[in-house]
Amino acid sequence: MIEGVYEPVEHHWFHCEQQVDCKDSWFPFSREDSPRLEEAHKYGMRQFIILLQIIQIALEMVVATEGRRFDVRLKERRRYAVYWEQPPSEVRRCSWFHKGDKDISYTPYPEHTSLILEEAYMISVTLNDWTRKLEFPTGETVVLHSRMLMTQQQTIPSKYWISFPSASEQSRPRTVKRGLEGISIEIPEGEPYQVDHLVFMVHGVGPACDIQLRGVVQCVNDFRDASLSLLSSHFKQSQDGAHMGRVEFIPINWHRVLHGDATGVDEDIQRITLPSISRLRQFSNDTVLDLFFYNSPTYCKTIIDTVASEINRLHSIFLQRHPQFTGAVSLTGHSLGSLILFDLLTNQEIHNTDEKIVSSKQLTKSTSINFESFEETLRNFGLGKFFQMLTKEQMDLESLTLCSETDLKDLGIPLGPRKKIMCLLKRWREKQESRTGTSQPVPGVQEQPTLLSDAPSTSPVDYKYFDIGIGQVSIVYPQLAFQPQAFFALGSPIGMFLTVRGLKRIDPKYSLPTCKSFYNIFHPFDPVAFRIEPMVVTPGVDLPPMLIPHHKGRKRMHLELKDSLKRVSSDLLLSISTLRGAWQTLTTLPVNTLPPVASLGTTAALPPQESEGSRAQNGTVSPTEMKNISFGMLNGGRRFDYVLQEKPLESFNEYLFAIQSHLCYWDSEDTVLLLLREIYEGKGILL
Repeated sequence: MIEGVYEPVEHHWFHCEQQVDCKDSWFPFSREDSPRLEEAHKYGMRQFIILLQIIQIALEMVVATEGRRFDVRLKERRRYAVYWEQPPSEVRRCSWFHKGDKDISYTPYPEHTSLILEEAYMISVTLNDWTRKLEFPTGETVVLHSRMLMTQQQTIPSKYWISFPSASEQSRPRTVKRGLEGISIEIPEGEPYQVDHLVFMVHGVGPACDIQLRGVVQCVNDFRDASLSLLSSHFKQSQDGAHMGRVEFIPINWHRVLHGDATGVDEDIQRITLPSISRLRQFSNDTVLDLFFYNSPTYCKTIIDTVASEINRLHSIFLQRHPQFTGAVSLTGHSLGSLILFDLLTNQEIHNTDEKIVSSKQLTKSTSINFESFEETLRNFGLGKFFQMLTKEQMDLESLTLCSETDLKDLGIPLGPRKKIMCLLKRWREKQESRTGTSQPVPGVQEQPTLLSDAPSTSPVDYKYFDIGIGQVSIVYPQLAFQPQAFFALGSPIGMFLTVRGLKRIDPKYSLPTCKSFYNIFHPFDPVAFRIEPMVVTPGVDLPPMLIPHHKGRKRMHLELKDSLKRVSSDLLLSISTLRGAWQTLTTLPVNTLPPVASLGTTAALPPQESEGSRAQNGTVSPTEMKNISFGMLNGGRRFDYVLQEKPLESFNEYLFAIQSHLCYWDSEDTVLLLLREIYEGKGILL
């Protein structure tokens, strides 16, 4: 730095975010986004001057930032989220900063204030005059002492000193800095531009997703940040070779729509809620009731439609913003969100040219429409001539039951035949109601062999005859605009819900119609999570879930110690049993038949029951037995139950950390690494 020579300040762009304590915090844009914003700003200024001279209008510049998840409108100085609803945040082109003694970070001055400070600094440098004070209408006074020392003084009128005990602290000078030099601030490097894979993440019950009561957007942001960190540390060689980019994670929020003004459900529930223990009841209404809403036909339809439409809408927006994207898409659901996705995926349809396979029925009772029986039914009611008209609209008797008289009128069916059809449908519904709530098979629908075992015979409800074969609410399930590569269930109650719906076993041949990979990931202390592999493997096979490796490449120390102690105790018990057997042999044999002393030191082959018992106690299965176990086609013949390793503190009291265990997946690096490993394994990229 040459004395008396002014050098322009380097600007860096910041955006403001409101924290939990309602205080505004300023965060820098990455080293990639800030130069792009600066370049667009300078270009916009040049265009503004030209256009102002010609047609007197301003040019609006929009810059995509942070992995193209946000748009910055330079004219407004606002940052807008693209994939989720979020209030726009302020954006500043920053060059001057201030910080108090008790502040954690520096706060940027407004842009007009920075311009005034920069002009005064330029004059002071040029004239070598450092006795300059700048007073602002807001009461601050900035003093330029030298190039390296600048302070801000808050002027407080003397009449307020008595009423404000902390006025002396308020009047302490604040440190002022020019540019980012000398400021301790972490500026992110930015994200790879290339997106290899897209993952939609669906939350569970309630508006809060983790122990900090944050929403799904904040939790997915942390999940994405963890994936970027693990990609740079575990896949560094592939990233350096430009073979891979990153994985994009986008949140899906259905709770906001369900509890919004459109449904009015919150007002209805509030009218019948008791006034006592109001906070607990409010928490229950916001969270636990979501389970009951999902089992209601009305609100289940709202939830399913919201999830599917949001996924399709955001998928379309993503493709528009990433036109060169050629990767696959996966789905992730937490808690109830995993059940929502499971039900949605079991009801996806595969279209093979002219043939449509109704996959929602395949899970327990696959059905195909027998058009001859449909035509026969219409002829029996004197409606045979309308068969061609209905089949032209791809209608069968099952879809006909969903039609109203207005729909039939729109098809051009006269009044008389319309009344006959409505009478036919009314008789069929009455026949259903006469079976005490169980639904009859639709006339004209030919039953095919089940892919899942039937419900228990002791069940008072015959799930075999539900319209959706696994006891799901009978609604019209929407279709996704893509076929997912994988489905990751986190802390999922899918196994429990399938069992409650009346299912004992999943046929090993069954797989999700449009998704060939499935992973059930859970924490060992999660009270909501259930296993699914026992519903697929041969009954009686007790196989522990797959242990998810620690992201640092080894098993946690306390688990290794526990395994070592278990092996030592097992060996000790084995030695004791061996000595006991030898002693019993010595005491029961006659003296003249005692074996030589040398043979007593050899350990003869253990009884079969001993080795098998110890092996079962250790929970291990031999490689030969593993080859004979079928894990079904839910994950392409591979295992799909994966358990996290509990932390050392959690192992002291599993009840104390039960709730936290259900909410731990969003910031679990082990979970993130498992997703990345499975995603990139399909691309031939291994750790």
